[in-house]
Amino acid sequence: MRPADVLQITEYSLQSHESCAEEELVQNFLQKLMIHNYKARYIKTKTKDLDEQSNEQARQTGSDPFEDESDIFDDDRKNNSLSNKATSQFEQIHPMDVQMAVFHRADVFLKQLMVTKLSQCQYALPLLVPDPFTKQTEFPLWTFRQINKSWKMRNNNNEIISKTQLICKAETPMVFFLRFGSLSSSKSQLMNSLINEKHNTFFHRNCPGSSRTRVLMDGVVEIAWFCPSGTNDDKFNDCVAFCNLHGDAGDREKQLQILTEMSSVNVVLLPRLDRNDRHAAKIQNLYKNTKPLICLLTEDESTVTEMKKGKFKIGLKNRNQSDVSEELKIAINDCLSESPSIFRLEDVSKHSDMRVDEEDDDDCRRGRKAAQQMMSLLKMNELTKIKDSFLPCHGKLWHQWSEINKELHRPRADEIEMEISRKRTEMKTIRQQQHKSQMSAFMKLFIKEMNSHNEHKKFFIKWLGILLDEYTSADLSNLHHKYDDKWSTVIKLKNNHNKPVQLEAEQAELERISEELQDATFGVEHIMREIGQIYESCSSVNKNKEDLQIDFSSLPSLAAEVMISGFPLELMDGDAAHVPLIWISAVLDELIQKLGDQRVFVLSVLGLQSSGKSTMLNAMFGLQFAVSAGRCTRGAFMQLVKVSDEIKTQMNFDYILVVDTEGLRALELTGRSTRHHDNELATFVVGLANLTLINIFGETPSDMQDILQIVVQAFMRMKKVRLNPSCVFVHQNVSDITAKERNMEGRRRLQETLDETTKLAAEEEDCDAQYFSDVIRFDVQNDVKYFAQLWEGSPPMAPPNPNYCENIQELKKYIMSNAQKSHGMMLKDLKDNIKDLWEALLNERFVFSFRNSREISAYRKLETEFSKWSWSLRSAMMETENKLHNRIENKVIHEVEDIDLQRELKKTSEEVEKSMSVFFEQDKYKDILIQWKTSFEIKIKELQENIVRETKSKLHGILTQRDQKKNADAQRTRHENTLFEKSKELALKLKDKADDGETLTKEFDSFWQQSMKKIITDTPPIKDIDIMRDVKLVLSDIYETIPADHWNKSNEYNNIFTVPSYSNYVIFKRSTKTGIKEAVKVAYTNFKVKFGYDRTLSPTDEAQIRSLVNEIVQQTDRMIQSFNISKMGYNISSIHVLTDYIRATVIGHQEGPVKYLFKNEFLMDLCLSICSRSNKMITVQYRMFRDANDPEIYVQKKREEYYSIFQKYCRGAASAAIFSEIICQKLKEPIEQSVYKKTARDLTDEVRSNCESLNGNRSNMEKYILKTLAEEENFNKLRDYINNPRDHFKSFIRDEVSRFITDQFSVSVLPKMKKNIELLQQKIMEAAHESTQHVQVNRGDVGLWLKSFTQQLSDVLIFSEKDLMGVKYDGVDDFNLLEKVLRQELHVIMSEIISRFNTKTFDDKLDLKFRPDELLIDHFCQCCWVQCPFCAAICTNTIENHNEDHSVPFHRNIGVHGWFYRGTTNLAVNICTSSVASDQYFYPNDSDETVLWREYRTAGERYAKWSITPDLSELPYWKWFVCRFQKDLEKYYSKTFEGNGEIPDEWRRYSKQEAIESLDKYIHFDLATVHNKVIPLSKGYIMVKCRGQQQINEDIPLEKAAQMEREFFQNHNHFRCLLEEDKVTIKCLAIKLTQELVDHIKDQIRNQLWNVKKALKGCEAGPPEDLKEAKEFLIEIRAEFRKWNDYLNSTKPSFNNSKELSENYRGRELPGFSNYIIFEKILQDHVAKLKDPAIDLLNAIKDIITKQFIAVVSECFQNYNVLQNITKDKINEIQLNQQERAEHRISEQFKMENRIFSQDPIFLKVLSEITNQTFSERELPVFDKQCKYSQMLEAYYEIVVQRLADQLPLMITFYVLQETGRLLSIDIMKLLERTLMSAEGAAN
Repeated sequence: MRPADVLQITEYSLQSHESCAEEELVQNFLQKLMIHNYKARYIKTKTKDLDEQSNEQARQTGSDPFEDESDIFDDDRKNNSLSNKATSQFEQIHPMDVQMAVFHRADVFLKQLMVTKLSQCQYALPLLVPDPFTKQTEFPLWTFRQINKSWKMRNNNNEIISKTQLICKAETPMVFFLRFGSLSSSKSQLMNSLINEKHNTFFHRNCPGSSRTRVLMDGVVEIAWFCPSGTNDDKFNDCVAFCNLHGDAGDREKQLQILTEMSSVNVVLLPRLDRNDRHAAKIQNLYKNTKPLICLLTEDESTVTEMKKGKFKIGLKNRNQSDVSEELKIAINDCLSESPSIFRLEDVSKHSDMRVDEEDDDDCRRGRKAAQQMMSLLKMNELTKIKDSFLPCHGKLWHQWSEINKELHRPRADEIEMEISRKRTEMKTIRQQQHKSQMSAFMKLFIKEMNSHNEHKKFFIKWLGILLDEYTSADLSNLHHKYDDKWSTVIKLKNNHNKPVQLEAEQAELERISEELQDATFGVEHIMREIGQIYESCSSVNKNKEDLQIDFSSLPSLAAEVMISGFPLELMDGDAAHVPLIWISAVLDELIQKLGDQRVFVLSVLGLQSSGKSTMLNAMFGLQFAVSAGRCTRGAFMQLVKVSDEIKTQMNFDYILVVDTEGLRALELTGRSTRHHDNELATFVVGLANLTLINIFGETPSDMQDILQIVVQAFMRMKKVRLNPSCVFVHQNVSDITAKERNMEGRRRLQETLDETTKLAAEEEDCDAQYFSDVIRFDVQNDVKYFAQLWEGSPPMAPPNPNYCENIQELKKYIMSNAQKSHGMMLKDLKDNIKDLWEALLNERFVFSFRNSREISAYRKLETEFSKWSWSLRSAMMETENKLHNRIENKVIHEVEDIDLQRELKKTSEEVEKSMSVFFEQDKYKDILIQWKTSFEIKIKELQENIVRETKSKLHGILTQRDQKKNADAQRTRHENTLFEKSKELALKLKDKADDGETLTKEFDSFWQQSMKKIITDTPPIKDIDIMRDVKLVLSDIYETIPADHWNKSNEYNNIFTVPSYSNYVIFKRSTKTGIKEAVKVAYTNFKVKFGYDRTLSPTDEAQIRSLVNEIVQQTDRMIQSFNISKMGYNISSIHVLTDYIRATVIGHQEGPVKYLFKNEFLMDLCLSICSRSNKMITVQYRMFRDANDPEIYVQKKREEYYSIFQKYCRGAASAAIFSEIICQKLKEPIEQSVYKKTARDLTDEVRSNCESLNGNRSNMEKYILKTLAEEENFNKLRDYINNPRDHFKSFIRDEVSRFITDQFSVSVLPKMKKNIELLQQKIMEAAHESTQHVQVNRGDVGLWLKSFTQQLSDVLIFSEKDLMGVKYDGVDDFNLLEKVLRQELHVIMSEIISRFNTKTFDDKLDLKFRPDELLIDHFCQCCWVQCPFCAAICTNTIENHNEDHSVPFHRNIGVHGWFYRGTTNLAVNICTSSVASDQYFYPNDSDETVLWREYRTAGERYAKWSITPDLSELPYWKWFVCRFQKDLEKYYSKTFEGNGEIPDEWRRYSKQEAIESLDKYIHFDLATVHNKVIPLSKGYIMVKCRGQQQINEDIPLEKAAQMEREFFQNHNHFRCLLEEDKVTIKCLAIKLTQELVDHIKDQIRNQLWNVKKALKGCEAGPPEDLKEAKEFLIEIRAEFRKWNDYLNSTKPSFNNSKELSENYRGRELPGFSNYIIFEKILQDHVAKLKDPAIDLLNAIKDIITKQFIAVVSECFQNYNVLQNITKDKINEIQLNQQERAEHRISEQFKMENRIFSQDPIFLKVLSEITNQTFSERELPVFDKQCKYSQMLEAYYEIVVQRLADQLPLMITFYVLQETGRLLSIDIMKLLERTLMSAEGAAN
């Protein structure tokens, strides 16, 4: 057994067990021992109780208790005692056998842990242990190595001296107890009376649970120590060791020899002093020995007698135990005073013929040797100087770095960025000093040992800790004494107010001793701290340390291994009061790599100094946090506790991470900002934990007050930042925890205290909480625990209180029940949480500074998902919009309603809702995401409504435009069709000259010229436009007097988008305020203007105007698009509309609360800039309109098409062929447009998926934009990005799409085009073929064909009958020829379209709104574009008009946005995120009122809506930008980076490459591998050395290559260790891949099993109810049943031939007489003929259903051929059986039909319908005539037909479909379950 097996959390460990079954004895013992419960030895085994035994005995004897006539005096002669009976049936296992069995089974580390726990329970410890099999004696010295003992004693001056020593090093007297023979008195019990009368240190025969049988204890020597307390009640004045040899000493020669030699006093128990005793010689030797001897005689009644000097005898018979104990104590003390012999535990190992555990274990020995080698380096060094000498990195340098880092996060200086830069430089210098510092041999040796892959590493760490404790213990003890003495002196002087000078001197001395104590403390944690600092310094300079033997990147792996091995790791350095974030993050990354990203539940503890926090955690989880009186834990340590597999699923986490902290309110830290330090620590560990234990020593409010306010403030901060930890209050050292009333009173007082403290804390935290329950969910009844005092008696000899241990167990169970409700957190999230908490704490204002990375990450993920959902909706609506657009143009629909669009979107909407539900319920951040679920559901609904509304608006616009351009379209069509007809007439005239090509061409050219002249005369050509001329014309009308110098001769104007300032465009309003202050301000302003100081706009006003401009630009863009120039053309009235809107918006703005008015020049330049910006787009759109609508251009383009048709007419081509060609020519443009649109939509999807810059959210795109800008180094583009981000994003998207189309044209774009052309061609030909069939079936003409053809294409093409209006198609009757020619011509057209398709096609042929880049712009730009009021960074929220505060991952230098220092021309160098942490101020808007940066939200609405978190990230990109474009920025803003705005030198060190690389850090990017980032591998790694080409050429076989590979790794210095770990060679890879494959197959089988279950369930239930789905489900069945019904109707015979009836069926009866037999015979003959067709129907249906079942099987098991074949055979087998049953049932049905029968009312009803008469049963005799038989026969046969038409389908579907489905489902389930079990068995 190992410690890991014992310490993991199991179901059993969470329960309390008073008794247990035999098989649970070990678990029970270890569980109790681990929590320090000394009742671990008092184990009760479950047996039958006495009543049950009595009843059983009565049943066995058959006696009646009332008939028993015996008397009481006879009972002593009967051997029927229940105890004897029970004992005879069940002999209980001896508790000490359980202990020793565990000891023998445990590995060395568990033995050590076990012995340490036994020592803490004040139990005797195994000293010499015989092996139960080999009988060799073992001395387990290793198990004692961690045990310390403390005691107090008086010196010669009667002063109390405290001592703490490692027990194996302690030199004490030793009293050895042994016995000869079997005795009536208990030796162990007698020894207990000497050590501790109230506690059974040695287990004896009278202890609970003891039994007569004892298997493993004979020969065992146990040892215990008496430790005095320094009082007069001590039985011994010094520490004394007591050894107890179990069993008869006469049989244990080895043990007897060793211990009698080493003892100070020998105490022998024997019956009497008898020369004839078989052990007399041994007793005589003891007597003659110089060692004192005390003989205890069990059959002697005498008191103590001194036989000679140092030799005593004491009788025990009939004597009082107390008297004997007192006499024995006096005798031992007397002997000890004379005996010089000293016992040291380590010296036992010097004896030969004995196995010493740490000597026999090679790993232990090597570990000790390495540790001793390290310790040898410390010799001759002063303890207080060792850390400075040997661990230079973590001392003063680290403390200085920590202090500067805190100052860095709390800026106070006026020049913030300069100060920050200076401190960063200092910190880098310190890191360089750390890096350059020489590594000591001590550290080199430590790293070497830790980096070795040997098993002795764990021993090495243990040994090093043990030896360091030994090395420092003496000095630390002396320093503690000095500290205590000095502290007492200071207290006295504080009470004496007359000696202030002496008090100050003594306090200084106390501080010096405290520092010495800190310097002298030296343990493994300090060495690990040094390693952490080595790693951080190397990371900082990104270079390995010169004397570091390994790569620094492997150091965190060493620490991770230490954690996994069960050692605690320092989380917060208590000396520096700082968290080494880089180191801790790296260690956690290594943990993730080694364990996987496990889920952990974090448990922390807070409490006052020395209140028992660490002791409680150690007892609860068996941990190793340092414990002792005084300040032991500094900072915070974390340790992992594994959760067993059995309860992992219940708990939702894999580990508990326990965080132990230093005590609050420490005396050593008095005067060192203890309040701030404690608040910092409390906030950190509370925020980090899922549950915090608040440990309170005592129960009165005064005990609690010190800690409660700190705790409440911490929880209050967590609430504000939306963290939800919980807490449990633990009151330790409560005297009477059993009194319920007392506990209730305590809880009430605690509740009151918490509420009062909450009010006080709320004042400091600026919170309105009144009660503690307002801050955190807290149940005072359940979340408050009372603990008994730790010790049962007075230390140092008191054992732990069992009640305390039970309290520990109850608390542990309660914690785990709470943990079960928590989701814990992933290790990766823990790492982020540590970082967020610490960085927020560094900024002092925790709530203001806290950045919840988990929440940010969750929200970013939600935004990404929202982008996908919104794209799904938009993409679906685009398809719908395109379809409805075609229908509108084809005049199929004339209005569009919301409900139509919602119905089209319903399926996608449901899929999005399902995806949202899955995301919010199953994502790993679901507990965080829940807060946004409702708001995002509303946003999706609003988005859907907006999409519907926008689409409806667009479609209504198309409807309106269709009507508006109806006349133009009709005229164009008329021109086209007239040309067709005229060319046809000409062709008929020239038919005889069809072979004369020259004549035909000449005649056609003449005809064409005349036609074109007529068309131009009727319709004048469309003129070119000049947008800018029109704009200036409109503006000239508005502003009659334009300044002469505004438009120069070249008609130039100022581009409003690039001007650095709008100050020249405004006139400042005169102030309407009155008063002296305002008058002075006006006068001062006028004075400045008079002397040449022009008044300028503030940065806020500039931003306000720029925002106005951007808003106008976006709206005018939308207006220009709404003009639909490509369809409707251009009119100067559009310019009027634009200028009117711009003018109204500008006037509305300046009439608002602004301090300026715009000059006319602003409006003119704004209009010109906007129209110039849109000029190209308008021109391109207008060109498309002119090409489509100018008759000269449009018709001229079609000349060749007309000539081709003309030639065909001349050559006498068939009308159908010519008509087909005309249709193709008409289809050419619609096909082109449809294919381009569809390809554009498909391409948009691909770009979103495969273009790196566009495949994420907008933040990801912004990163690529910034990279591109840096690479190009174009200031104008950077300026546009800052001033007009939306336009720049649009431009970037267009460039990226264009680049993608160019790069991927042949690979992706062209194939998509071809595919869409093929699909469209297929649809057109299908429409043609179906139209041909439709005409042929309905005997229609070409008009019907054309109508059917256009209707089928109305969804996919803009093509209708009106396009052929005026074209005569008489004589078109060969529709097959029409279809054939259409196919041929269509192929030619499609090829032509493909050949013309190129990278510019979308721009040339598609309207703007249909292009891929515009579709993506619509998607990406529907988000927030609000810019930071300081630095103009864009809010990254992807949702427009979001409710949350605006935010951005990183801000910029505010000088980039034009901010400058008031009263100077110095541009500011401040960065928003560092400024908001400072006490500086700024001027909002144009105000003279200042606002503190840290209170920026109070500066106005624009500021209040922004969340700017303090952040001192380096931001290399923007620092590089400012330095690179310093001159450009200065020129642009006409200001300089000087004075207060001087650029720090540190900024100039960043290169462009560093700037670009930094973007990946601040905007996360998934392709980390590309950038060589470290990525944790969830499934580990396998390293192989492949068989190279040379080996292949040399024909080296695989077996030999594998051997060579193995030898390579075996002989490699670094990789050899991996071979032992199975992480190298092809063989390991094969095993790993096989296991992965098997696991995958198992998963796939489970998935397929689930799918098959669903499919079979569907079969079992029959066809779906939904009409559409039902049609797809066995649709052939209904057709077969319809055929059956038709067949039955066709078999209805005519029964009107009376003669035939008479001849064929009449027998001997006379004419006119009725005969029912004839009636039966006729009907039976007809019905019998139906049986064979019924069987045929059964076979047909069976084949259809079998086919469908096999199709389902093939789909579900497409990759599993064996399963397919088995299942198909199963289907055929079941179907055959069901067919037989169905056939049998059909035969029975026809037999029943021989019984001619029907209910009279049914028969009469049918008869009435046939004869058109009404009959009743009374009229039947009248009607019974042979002449009426035909109608009666017809009526009955109709009933038979109706019955069989329904009954047979019911029978067949029941047996062949429903029953087959049910049976197949059952069989397949069994088959798949067997398959799955077989697969799992194979995998295992």
